[in-house]
Amino acid sequence: MKCRGEIIEVENKMAEMDVDQLDNSDRADSPATGLSAYDDRGHGHSFVKKTFHKPTYCHHCTDMLWGLIGQGLVCEVCNFVVHEKCLRTVVSACSSIAASLVRNPVAHCWSEPGQFKRKFCNVCRKRLEDSLAVRCEICEYYAHLDCHDFVVSDCKECAIYSPTITRASVVHYHHWREGNLPANSKCLACKKTCWSSECLAGMRCEWCGLTAHASCHRLLPAECNFGSLREIMLPSSCLSMPRMDLSVETMMGMSKKTSPNFTVTDRSARTISEDWSSSGDSRNDDTEERERRSPRERDTKDRDKDTESEIIRVFDGNASMKRRLYRTISVPKNAPAQAILEAALKTFHISDDPKNYYVAEASEFGERELDESKPIRAQLKTPDGKRPSIFLRYKESDPDKGHIKVYPGCLKVSSGHKNITVTSESTTEDIIRTALKKFGIDVHDSDPSRYRLIEVLLDKGVSERTLAHNDKPWELIKNCRKESLRQNQMTRYYLQQREDPHGPSISLFVGNLPTGLSQRQYEKILLDIVGKQNKWVRFDVIYYEYGALVLDFSSADKATRVFNILKDAVFDDKQLLVLLLPNIQPHMIPENTNPLLVFVNVKSGGCQGLNLITSFRKLLNPHQVFNLENGGPLPGLYVFRNVPYYKILACGGDGTVGWVLSCLDNVGQDAICQSPPLSILPLGTGNDLARVLRWGPGYTGGEDPLSYLRDVIDAEDIKLDRWTVIFHPNEKEQDDVKVAIANDTNSANTNEDTTTIFVMNNYFGIGIDADISLDFHQAREEKPDKFNSRLHNKKVYVQMSLRKMVNKHPCKELHRCIKLEVDGKLVELPPCEGIIILNILSWGSGANPWGPEKEDQFQKPTHYDGNLEVVGITGVVHMAQIHSGLRTGIRVAQGGHLRITLLTDLPVQVDGEPWIQPAGQVVVLRSALKATMLKKSKNKIRRRNTEPSIFFPENDGLKAQSPSDENSSGAL
Repeated sequence: MKCRGEIIEVENKMAEMDVDQLDNSDRADSPATGLSAYDDRGHGHSFVKKTFHKPTYCHHCTDMLWGLIGQGLVCEVCNFVVHEKCLRTVVSACSSIAASLVRNPVAHCWSEPGQFKRKFCNVCRKRLEDSLAVRCEICEYYAHLDCHDFVVSDCKECAIYSPTITRASVVHYHHWREGNLPANSKCLACKKTCWSSECLAGMRCEWCGLTAHASCHRLLPAECNFGSLREIMLPSSCLSMPRMDLSVETMMGMSKKTSPNFTVTDRSARTISEDWSSSGDSRNDDTEERERRSPRERDTKDRDKDTESEIIRVFDGNASMKRRLYRTISVPKNAPAQAILEAALKTFHISDDPKNYYVAEASEFGERELDESKPIRAQLKTPDGKRPSIFLRYKESDPDKGHIKVYPGCLKVSSGHKNITVTSESTTEDIIRTALKKFGIDVHDSDPSRYRLIEVLLDKGVSERTLAHNDKPWELIKNCRKESLRQNQMTRYYLQQREDPHGPSISLFVGNLPTGLSQRQYEKILLDIVGKQNKWVRFDVIYYEYGALVLDFSSADKATRVFNILKDAVFDDKQLLVLLLPNIQPHMIPENTNPLLVFVNVKSGGCQGLNLITSFRKLLNPHQVFNLENGGPLPGLYVFRNVPYYKILACGGDGTVGWVLSCLDNVGQDAICQSPPLSILPLGTGNDLARVLRWGPGYTGGEDPLSYLRDVIDAEDIKLDRWTVIFHPNEKEQDDVKVAIANDTNSANTNEDTTTIFVMNNYFGIGIDADISLDFHQAREEKPDKFNSRLHNKKVYVQMSLRKMVNKHPCKELHRCIKLEVDGKLVELPPCEGIIILNILSWGSGANPWGPEKEDQFQKPTHYDGNLEVVGITGVVHMAQIHSGLRTGIRVAQGGHLRITLLTDLPVQVDGEPWIQPAGQVVVLRSALKATMLKKSKNKIRRRNTEPSIFFPENDGLKAQSPSDENSSGAL
């Protein structure tokens, strides 16, 4: 949902509710069956006593249920299992009322369907291993595909800035999520283990990682300080997203390949004649019916074959009947219609009073209401052997009058929703006036036309629709009840300002355009695609070198139309890229907070990049994390352009780091923070720069991403020399044809400038090492899918090196093919097949060709001393000896200005990018561009991984302790 309100603790609302408040909530009286005496405690469960035939654990205290019969109780809706002794202390809400406890619904960002080990469904509380499931990419919410209809849209609110709030008045609250806690998690309140591998138990804050028992989390401070990551966290109060009719995945910049909105019930749609044919159900239908059961029915033992039970299809309205989508319930054949009604309400997670509903048989003869007091089989006209179908209907007490709940949404009011009395003649404008008066907003001072009534549907996500001022909401509600009772239960009405309080500025990033065009040419290209009626307000910035730009809009509707047009547009055989960018409010960033901008190259390190981007989105604000597949570093750098100071984490290889630094060189001058410090999470093959800065040889997937973020906080700033490499090939003889054409067109000059310029960060090689890198690069370009493993890449590199030993190559006697000048002095080269010019003391996956320090004419090298080191290599065998540490390279020279003359075409490489360079001049000089890097602290105290929580107390002296030690201090 695009509406954002003030920061609240949704989960604590349930704890603070008394009986009167519950009566005013979306849940009315509890069902008549079960232990109704405990239903008014706020959790909404419908408990019944049950005998368990296998080891079962209490979802409240996580202890095993002991005994032979009647060991505990289970909720008939959500399968919550509990000891009878724990019943009075249960605080976990049933999934039937969980949605009603959320004030500002936020849709989840669902992953593709898959299988997840050692996880539990947050809806039915069952294990996920046995069936397909989806998870939220932002928070730890898991659900079976069968349970997806009943998920609660309570994801983290990541962008809630409003101009009416100030930094001093902002209070962030915990966002609690039940179950699926990391192993060894301990409760901060009682210091005992609060996780379980046997059931969905325990609570965890999605922001700070604090863990606690369900009964203990109320005892903890309500305010969340983001734990140990608060120094790099971008709080949600600093971010705003415009109100646009786009999916949450789109607004988060996440590509979604498939939709999880399908369930097994969508596999086939059958006609009414097939359902009510005289022939019996086929065997295939039997299997399909079992799959269509509600979550609480899936674990029963062959109720289909139980001759004493009746399997009944239940439709919640006309829409489900048309689509042939239903759920099944199992009841005794002699059960009264009242039992059918209560079972149907539970299977659709409707916690309303059964007196407001009735059931009617749906047959080929029409719809007929059933008597609640008589047995179901005696009233059904469906023949024996056929599965009956019934409608669950709402019983209108007064068709011409009723009540609707209106929520304040973003309005700054102290109260929650208000009940508005409406009639069949009440219009949207009438309801707006009444709601403004009930919320305490003066109608005389506030024009009702400045507000609108939004219909929000929480079914399978969050979608909204603006009601016209002449619409009659009560008629819409009655029609909705006829079409789908579940959808009616999940529909809310919000009062909202017509103007977006976040401001009129909406920024769209557009990429994959041709490079080097003028502003007028870019404008013509886009107007031909979107039309002049959808023209933007202005170009905010144009990245000519990258073929990308940012468009500013003042109308959300126009921006939405342009977004939908551009996302499917193709220009010059390239799919255009369009992203909706969030707005950061720098004045809202807390003091002593330096937000971290994370770039992840998902193509690096096999699938590790995809796993990392999911982890960082959960640990940080997802708007801090950018996928480099979507426009590269430019969108993230644009979003952070007004932040006075921030840090960058580049997840990828040395090429990814160079890519980010190159974009900083081009766009950093327009930002407030022109040179933010950059840290590295190595995902590439060589990772030489990461090795020098102590970030390690490469991420293997076993490391905890949280530990990397903590290391970034403690890392120290350090400068990195950068060098400009200028390639100027010798001028070739002019083609006679080109000269003739030039004369005909009166061209003054026919000479083309073939000079190319590169920026070097790590090293520059000429000869054998560049030749091998070129072969490797060409092989990877031909079959990129095979080069997705660091070990495989090194294996191929070794094979190509061995081929160079037995085959001729153009680097024999390289010292005769080049001339080297260092600081204006000609240097005599020793016999070699390659030379390497080093800026850092790591080359080829961690080797040090320069070698250890020794007494000679050269100074001790560093990557910030303003000098380059030149090393000679005699061949492939010498390279292998350098990699193994048996030998070092031949020290040739050291200086700050190099001029190299290539007498013939030779292979060269700059930071791992190889090519064949024609004969000519190569100049290497110190660049005016500086880079600030983050170097991992060497004396950092290693934390014990005894409790994977990111929560740390306020006491700075305890930051380096293990989480278990910190918790024992009792500081909050």
